[in-house]
Amino acid sequence: MFGLAMRSLRKRASAFTASFLSMFLGSAIIMAFASMLDTASAGGATGPAEETLSTMAIVVGGWGLLLVVFAVTSTLTLSVRQRAAEMALLKSVGATPGQLSRMIVGEAAGLAVAAALLGIVPGMLLGRGLLGLLHDTGQVPGDIGYSFGSAGLSMGVGVTLVSAVAAALISARRATRVRVAESMAAAATDRAKLGRKRIVFAVVFLFLALDEAIVTVTVMDGEGSNAMMTSGQADIFAAIGLALLAPAIVRRVTALLARPLRALGGPSGDLAISTMRNRTGALASAVSPVILFVGIAVGTVYLQATENAAMDAAGLTKSAEDKSIETLNFVVTGMVVLFAAIMLVNTLIAATAHRRREFGQTRLAGATPRQVLGAVAVESVVLTVTGVVCGTVASVFTIVPFGLARRDSATPDGSVWIYVAVVALAAVLTGATACGTTRRTIRVPAVEAALR
Repeated sequence: MFGLAMRSLRKRASAFTASFLSMFLGSAIIMAFASMLDTASAGGATGPAEETLSTMAIVVGGWGLLLVVFAVTSTLTLSVRQRAAEMALLKSVGATPGQLSRMIVGEAAGLAVAAALLGIVPGMLLGRGLLGLLHDTGQVPGDIGYSFGSAGLSMGVGVTLVSAVAAALISARRATRVRVAESMAAAATDRAKLGRKRIVFAVVFLFLALDEAIVTVTVMDGEGSNAMMTSGQADIFAAIGLALLAPAIVRRVTALLARPLRALGGPSGDLAISTMRNRTGALASAVSPVILFVGIAVGTVYLQATENAAMDAAGLTKSAEDKSIETLNFVVTGMVVLFAAIMLVNTLIAATAHRRREFGQTRLAGATPRQVLGAVAVESVVLTVTGVVCGTVASVFTIVPFGLARRDSATPDGSVWIYVAVVALAAVLTGATACGTTRRTIRVPAVEAALR
């Protein structure tokens, strides 16, 4: 089955692009931050400089790891879900669940090794850039040079491989435990259901977010900037928890908007609602990165804005530690924005391109290319609004508790245009990617697309 996995990778390279890019970018990010440990050791850093480098590696790298695992699991699950018909065919000719699992894990391991090896050079470049930022802000002395060694390499390759294999095992379990008839039905529709374990994990993450928020308001009240240690994590936990619940959220939103979209959108609205009901899994995969993007970006930026306002009100000057925390926050925001944006684009391209046959059949049934494109545009609006609303809810777990603890106000400091910019970027990425991919897809003649 390993040989079959390698042949599958060669023949279906485009189907694995989203997973590969998630692993590639994830390995580069992990290597960049993990190399700060190599830099601290090789450069002889001591005192605040050593603490800053270690914090960058452990705190930011740790959150990066969590996001990478989530992204790889999401894209691999989407890839396996799109191959339901292939899995059913293999089962019908005698493939056992164990053989299918080994094939899926083999594919993931092959992708992970290639992605991690190719991520070494970008990881080194990102690491140099990160150290340069620390030099410019005076947090690390300029005589400490960059070093990339065993910590960066082992963590980058090891974490990427382990997360890919773990994600593949999760995806394989779902694909192999259903019967052949059920697999064939899954190939026609993608009405993802929330499994018990997924619900448990979602509840755990949401509980952790609530716990961090309560601790911030109670224990950390009056503790100054130290309240960032608890509140800064809450939006990440909440965003992941809501992202895990995305299939149920998408189903609920579809039910609520079915009537108004059909009334206002005409044929395109009707097509969009039908698709959203039958393709819940793929759409939920697209909503997840929007939730992460909005929740963590909005929460972190307004967190720092509130902290800056509190220091200005007290007439304080930022210390080296304050600058380090601010740098950490903006690095986290930049990392999340970049990673979530790429994850969003990858997922949408993979999900939309896979619908070539669906688009062809819809056009043969009488829909015009403009109506198909309009339906995708309606879907994009719904996905964006859903992701923005859920992401905003996630950010509240950070913004409100920190504002109460630091400024005795639930209203965050900072311009409203920050929020508008984040929402606009999410909308542009979602709409432009989905509609652009659809335009390219429907250029194929309807008969040819329907037979693929």
